[in-house]
Amino acid sequence: MPTYKYVAMDAVGRETKGCLEAASEKDVNLMLKEQGMFLTAVSEGVSKKPVKMARAEVKGGSEVSMMAGLDLSFARPGLKRKELMIFTRQLSILLDAGLPLVQSLRILEDQSTNKVERQILGDSAKHIEEGSTFSEALAQNPKSFDKLYINMVRAGEASGAMEKILNRLAEFLEKAARLAAKIKSAMVYPAVVLSIATVITAGLMIFIVPRFESMFSELLGNKPLPALTRFVIDISNVLKNHILATLIVMAFLYAAYRLVNRLPKGKFAFDWLKYRMPLFGPIVSKSAIAKFSRTLGTLMSSGVPVLNALQIVKDTSGSEVVSAAVQKVHDAVKEGESIARPLAATKIFPKMVVSMIQVGEQTGKLPDMLERIADAYDEDVDNAVDAFTSMLEPLMIVFLAVFVGTIVIALFMPMITIIGEMGKG
Repeated sequence: MPTYKYVAMDAVGRETKGCLEAASEKDVNLMLKEQGMFLTAVSEGVSKKPVKMARAEVKGGSEVSMMAGLDLSFARPGLKRKELMIFTRQLSILLDAGLPLVQSLRILEDQSTNKVERQILGDSAKHIEEGSTFSEALAQNPKSFDKLYINMVRAGEASGAMEKILNRLAEFLEKAARLAAKIKSAMVYPAVVLSIATVITAGLMIFIVPRFESMFSELLGNKPLPALTRFVIDISNVLKNHILATLIVMAFLYAAYRLVNRLPKGKFAFDWLKYRMPLFGPIVSKSAIAKFSRTLGTLMSSGVPVLNALQIVKDTSGSEVVSAAVQKVHDAVKEGESIARPLAATKIFPKMVVSMIQVGEQTGKLPDMLERIADAYDEDVDNAVDAFTSMLEPLMIVFLAVFVGTIVIALFMPMITIIGEMGKG
């Protein structure tokens, strides 16, 4: 009996890799389904390169061999965010028009000019024709379709309203993209100004200041320079004479930041600092609340169970601070609590948000209330970004003027002494 390597997902979207002996790929799929798992990729035989194996228990109690390394046969490029958004919208329109799912996928495959998208659509249609569900077919492309997407499609399959779920999912992706673009645009201006300031300052310090130092030495001799001028010249000498060491230190600091940011505690600390930053902190906080509310509301209104929905929100939040808070809420709800009480205990969400969620739970309209919260905070983010940009522009101009102006003043202060000496002569 041949051995098959597989990648599967459990009910909450956790990935499992391993090997099973079976008569065919369909038997592998059936065996994993019996264990409550969804097959996402399978290949027959053993890799030419040796793959380290470790024994592990999977749901259902059967022991399988787990791959310690990732097989390259499973590596597949994914759709970009915009491509995924357009695909979801187009598919929802075709299904709403009454076309069958496989035919809709084939139509989108034929009209697509993207090689990756054509491959994904073709493979998905093929898997469905072979007996897989749509969610199982999509799950074979985890780089394109995340846990949120797959679970919503799964909910659409269960409810029989796939076109409505996809329409809701398309709206979710479009609003999330607008929110991300708004925040990204707010960061472009300061990034550009800081880059220009860095280049100008480096040019002044490395090329211009040394020339002034030589001129001052020739014209003033041993006369002391003003303290500000001496300070600027000393910094210039450090940058000029130790530029390699300076670059190494900067590279080391950047590498240290990347290393610490990979650690759970380090990532949590940096995320926490983002929430505390002046001006930018409120934008981060409001966008996180909007994303949390929209994701949870969309999942619950699509029929995803609340515990599964909270787990998906945690995994897709993009923030360690929010993930930790949602995990506490998940654990409390699992013990029979409501969402509002543990949410208030995290102190991440404002009292107004907690109160609205509590009202939604009491009235049985929590998904609608979450959507309202998300809409309100989307608007708040827009206003906060506009205020941030309008306030930051003059601040950055003043910062640049003060920074460069200080260097210029420091260089011209000795000129007054030189002109005075020339007047006396």
